[in-house]
Amino acid sequence: MAARAAKVFLDSNVLIPGFISEVGPSRRILELLSRDLPFLCAATGRYNIIEIERNIAKKAPGILPTYMEQIKKLALTVVPAPTEAEVEAWPWPAARKDVPVLVSAQNWGADFLITGDKKDFEGLKAVAELPFRIISPAEFLDPVLPDLLGRMRK
Repeated sequence: MAARAAKVFLDSNVLIPGFISEVGPSRRILELLSRDLPFLCAATGRYNIIEIERNIAKKAPGILPTYMEQIKKLALTVVPAPTEAEVEAWPWPAARKDVPVLVSAQNWGADFLITGDKKDFEGLKAVAELPFRIISPAEFLDPVLPDLLGRMRK
C-alpha cells in the first residue's frame, strides 16, 4: 500500500515571502507545492489568508493581483477559522495571535506546521503531545523532505 501524503500547514510567514521572493526556502516550498506532488498536500487557514491579504493591502498593495493569481495555482486547502471556543480550549502556552493558526493546523490534521516564526513557536517545538511537528521552512526542506521522499520509495 502506498504511503499517505504528508499534510503540511503553511503559516502566513511562509506564504508571504514565498510569493514575493525569487529565492529562499519559502519560495522553494511553494514551487514544490505548485507541482501537485502525490506525497504532499498543503493547507493554510482562513485566519492566515485574512492576515496575508490585510498585510499585503497595507504594505504592498501593488502585489495583491499577483498574490491572488499565485495562491490559486497552489490549490491549498483553506481550513475554516477556528471558533472562539476552540481558541480558548487550546491547551498549550502560545501567543494569543498564534492560537488560531495552531488550532487550524490541528483541525486539519496536519503532520507539520511550517512557520518562520521562531520567537512565538520555538517553545512549542518541544511539546511532545502536539498532534503535529512545528518546523521552519529550512527544516522542511532538509531533513524532512528527503525523509518523506525516502519513505515514498519504500
